[in-house]
Amino acid sequence: MLDFAIFAVTFVVILVGAVLYLYPSSRRASGIPGLNPTEEKDGNLQDIVSRGSLHDFLVGLHDRFGPAASFWFGRRPVVSLGSVDLLRQHVNPNRTTDSFETMLKSLLGYQSGLSGDATEALMRKKVYQGAIDRSLEHGFPALLKLVEELTQKWLSFPPSQHTPLCAHLLGLAMKAVTQLSMGNRFLDDIEVLRFRKNHEVIWSEIGRGYLDGSLEKSSTRKKRYEEALSEMESVLKSVVRERKGESSSQSAFMDSLLMANLTERQVMEDSMVFTLAGCVITANLCIWAVYFLSTSEEVQEKLHSELQTVLGEEPISLDKIPQLTYCRQVLNETVRTAKLTPVAARMQEVEGKVGQHVIPKETLVIYALGVVLQDADTWPLPYRFDPDRFEDEAAKRSFALLGFSGNQACPELRFAYTVTTILLSSLVRKLKFHQIKSQVIEARYELVSTPKDDTWITVSRRS
Repeated sequence: MLDFAIFAVTFVVILVGAVLYLYPSSRRASGIPGLNPTEEKDGNLQDIVSRGSLHDFLVGLHDRFGPAASFWFGRRPVVSLGSVDLLRQHVNPNRTTDSFETMLKSLLGYQSGLSGDATEALMRKKVYQGAIDRSLEHGFPALLKLVEELTQKWLSFPPSQHTPLCAHLLGLAMKAVTQLSMGNRFLDDIEVLRFRKNHEVIWSEIGRGYLDGSLEKSSTRKKRYEEALSEMESVLKSVVRERKGESSSQSAFMDSLLMANLTERQVMEDSMVFTLAGCVITANLCIWAVYFLSTSEEVQEKLHSELQTVLGEEPISLDKIPQLTYCRQVLNETVRTAKLTPVAARMQEVEGKVGQHVIPKETLVIYALGVVLQDADTWPLPYRFDPDRFEDEAAKRSFALLGFSGNQACPELRFAYTVTTILLSSLVRKLKFHQIKSQVIEARYELVSTPKDDTWITVSRRS
């Protein structure tokens, strides 16, 4: 099984950085067609930087060399897989210590959970997933309140006013994640703004600084990053101590971790992972979903009809969400069209094979998800936003194989789906979204795909 769905956050940069430290270098060629190193020390790093992102580099690589292609990270050979068929063939029995969580913690300098104890790692994973699910269940009223506040704000706008999606929906996601993960302390907007400032510095440097090595070359940026990380850790530790002293009936994400008898340090680390990933994935799923809906009146009306049929005039509830099948198709198509998480990666622990190609042990294997998500052989008319394509069982299976749905979907993405469904259930029943025709939207493909600039729409009341 391609058990990489938990890595749908696509911290390939983190994985690569950790791999260069955790594994010895190798000059063995994979035998798979691809690029020779541009430089002895850096491999094809400059080629990646010149293309603007790893995703854009992989698009060109697979256009030139086909669905299986190779290149070099430093002195390490890398194989990239860019088709559903090759991903289906790739069997990669990784150790639990090579998970996204471990790589992120390694990059952040964390030690707990890195001992390689498979039983402990599995226990921590179950606790982490359960904590997110429990926070959604108990925090559902808070999510409804946040969404209703945003809906009322948009209802107050005149039809000609341009609404900035990135600014508004990142704010919504930040409030949702901090309140559900850490509780009432983050009902205070000042606390959220402080948290957001540090979060943006950390995420930005993880997204670009570790890929091109520029963080190490700038003492000013490195100092700012380290200060932001230290301050964010201090806040998390402080909240852990506060929550530990409160009643066990509390239901924030942190409370579930504390009830599982994790140490304060472990709770802080898991909270860092959830807040870093959860905020950005949730925000960008909301942003892209609303934007794509603004480009299609037909899709909006079909979604509105389903919401009215299933919910009527009542607020959404957790038990109603599974009934919103077309809404899930809209979100699936949003993830696909936006290439929300464009790259994932695995270390080849044992020698493997895809097609006619052998992948040597200790080769870094890239899953070029952004390439696969717009492969015309898998997705007819791949650049068209068409939620109806997910009525087809083959499309659903391919999407699940890539780790974006089903039981293997990462918990942060499941959290984002729930928040975005609540958002659309409120906005679409009361408002229509309108595209600004002169606007050109460009995506920035880092760890999660996001618009390069704020994205604007106009809204009008439904009659």
